[in-house]
Amino acid sequence: MNDIRRIISAMVIAGAVMALALPAHAADSSPWVQENHAAMRLIAGANQKDADSLRAGIEIRMAPGWHTYWRYPGDSGVPPRFDFSGSQNLAAAKVLYPAPQLLTDESGNSLGYINAVIFPLRVTPKQADKPVSLRVAVDYAVCEKLCVPAKGNAELTLATGASGNEMALAAAEALVPKPTSAAEAELSVKRVPAKDGQNARVLVDVAAPAGKRVALFAEGPTPEWALPVPKPVEGAPAGHQRFEFALDGLPPGVDAAGSVPLTFTLVEGARAFEVKTRLD
Repeated sequence: MNDIRRIISAMVIAGAVMALALPAHAADSSPWVQENHAAMRLIAGANQKDADSLRAGIEIRMAPGWHTYWRYPGDSGVPPRFDFSGSQNLAAAKVLYPAPQLLTDESGNSLGYINAVIFPLRVTPKQADKPVSLRVAVDYAVCEKLCVPAKGNAELTLATGASGNEMALAAAEALVPKPTSAAEAELSVKRVPAKDGQNARVLVDVAAPAGKRVALFAEGPTPEWALPVPKPVEGAPAGHQRFEFALDGLPPGVDAAGSVPLTFTLVEGARAFEVKTRLD
């Protein structure tokens, strides 16, 4: 995970580790919006005339040592929420999530980003020959020892052309897990039946050389699921690593013995992959 941290740190220029300084903005970024040890803004990427969508990003910078959360925060925390309803000429805005870091403290394991993050956006115009007036309202949390809520509203007109934020946005896009199949990742899942009053467990084997540092995160099919963070265990076949987690945190009424669609995010150094599969 140190490689992920180095790449994220490289996105923060030396004179602006904290966005609280609120640097001047150009046409390819909105003004910074500061609140509670953090600040956010919209940035534009370099966009081509013949592209199906426009590239942009939501950048959040925090005071040193503070963090915010991934789409699934883990044992505790609040995922960010994005509202684009005030935009003009917008057909769709898809938020992409860079691979998170595992953060462990007395409250358990959480998943998120330290100091800074850029959430890349794929913006689809209603009319491709016209610019998009992108407006976003962001609700998120920032934490050090305690967590505090933060909000921000930003607006930026997106059109084709170059951008001074292209390098930072491209770096964030490179951290977004690449979709891959279970076969390509050599990922397999196995249910271990419940016994002695405990929940059923899930074993996950994934191709990874012995000694290579790998992290694995599990998500259910909807945000109401709260699966534990998988932990590395012994017993993997040669050329693989094994992880285990309890089949716990399911929404009320869900049959834990039934077929379960799962999403796994696998982080290997600076590379990350996303695998969708089923636990039968």
